[in-house]
Amino acid sequence: MSISRVVPDIQSEHLDESREFYVGLLGFTVVMDMGWIMTFASPTHPTAQLTVLRHDASSRLVPQVTVQVADVDAIHAAAVQRGVPVVYPLTDEPWGVRRFFVRDPNGVVINIMCHRPSAAAS
Repeated sequence: MSISRVVPDIQSEHLDESREFYVGLLGFTVVMDMGWIMTFASPTHPTAQLTVLRHDASSRLVPQVTVQVADVDAIHAAAVQRGVPVVYPLTDEPWGVRRFFVRDPNGVVINIMCHRPSAAAS
């Protein structure tokens, strides 16, 4: 299993204030801004990231952690085989990711995802 990054997801209605805090105070850069979700990254260590989001665009659940993996389908199959609660189905999202959510033993909603090859190429 290959994990390329782990990102904490912070639910908030304060996206503008978050931008000022993470960019202005801490020196992060905005690497994604879709209006409802922003991801900030360290300019010196680009996989050191965090995300602030109002809501999830596709799910009624808001994940608390995102784990980017090389093969989301294999992890999904393993989760189903192990009986891990899948709380959002394996889905190709319009913004170029393939993902699903599980609930960990602590009740934390984990977004397990990968970028789709066609999305990464564009």
